Amino acid sequence: MQTLNLVENTSVDFNAFRVFDTQDHQDNYRKLALSEQLQTSLELNVLLNIFALEAAKYVDFSGLYFKQAEISAAARGSKAGKKERRYELKINNHYVGTLTYALNAPISISNNKVIKQLHQVLLHPLNNAIKYQKAMQLALQDGLTGLGNRRYFDQQLKRAMHHANRQHSKVGMIVCDLNKFKTINDTYGHKIGDDILLHFADALRASVRDSDSLFRFGGDEFVVLVEDANENSLLVIEERIHQAINACCLLSKYQVSCSLGASLMNRADSEQSFFERTDQLLYQNKISENRTLNIV
Repeated sequence: MQTLNLVENTSVDFNAFRVFDTQDHQDNYRKLALSEQLQTSLELNVLLNIFALEAAKYVDFSGLYFKQAEISAAARGSKAGKKERRYELKINNHYVGTLTYALNAPISISNNKVIKQLHQVLLHPLNNAIKYQKAMQLALQDGLTGLGNRRYFDQQLKRAMHHANRQHSKVGMIVCDLNKFKTINDTYGHKIGDDILLHFADALRASVRDSDSLFRFGGDEFVVLVEDANENSLLVIEERIHQAINACCLLSKYQVSCSLGASLMNRADSEQSFFERTDQLLYQNKISENRTLNIV
C-alpha cells in the first residue's frame, strides 16, 4: 500500500487564481476599455469628452483643451480653472499637440503618472482624428487661395441660413467677380493670374470680420457670407473691398477691379434662390459698370 504524503507550504507567493485580481490587471482593463471607446470617433471634441470622463477619476479639472497649430478642441462644458497644467503629446518624438487641463486642485505625483499613461492611450486616436480633420479641410478648401470651395460654401450657407431663421437674424451675401481677368491672364500669363487671385483673396480677408466666411468658386468668382448682417454691414464690407484692392500694389499695377453683388436673405429664400438673386445683382452691376466705362 502506497502512502501519499501531503506537505503544507504557506510560503508560496504565486497563486494563478489571484493573478486576475492584481492592480496591474485592473489598470490594463481600464486602459483597454478607454482605448475601445476612443476608437468610436474621429471627432476631436468627442474624443476629449470620452477621455475627460476617465481623466476626471484622477484629476480635479474644470476644462480640458487640445491645440495643434490651427486645430483646436475642448471637452464639453470646459471653463477656466485656478491653474493650468499643459502636456506636450508626442509619438516617436513627433509633436502631436498640447493637452491643457484647467485645474481646480494640484495633480498628485501618483495621479500625474497615471494621467501620463492615459495620454499614451489617447495619442493614436487623437493623431488619427487630426489627420482626418486636415483631410476634410483640404477637401473643402480651394487649392490656390486657401479659401473655402463651392462644396464648403453650400454647407456653410445651409448652416448659416438655418441659424439665422432660429435666431431671427439675417445672412448677407456678397458675390465678387474680377473685371477683365481673362484678358489679364491671357496677356501676362497664368503665373501673374495666380498672383492676382492670391492678392485679391488677401484683400477679401482684410475686408471682413473673423465671423464672416470667404469662398472661391473657381476662376475669378468669390463669395463672402456675412452672418448677423444688415444693409449697412454689407455696404461697409463692399467699401472695404474696393479700398483693399486700391491699396494693393500688385492689383493696382495690373489695374484690377471687381464687380460686386450684395443682398440679404429673406424668409422665403432657399439656398439656391438666395445665391441666384445675389449673382443676378452682380451681373447687373457688371453690365452697368462696363457701360459707364465705355461712355467715359
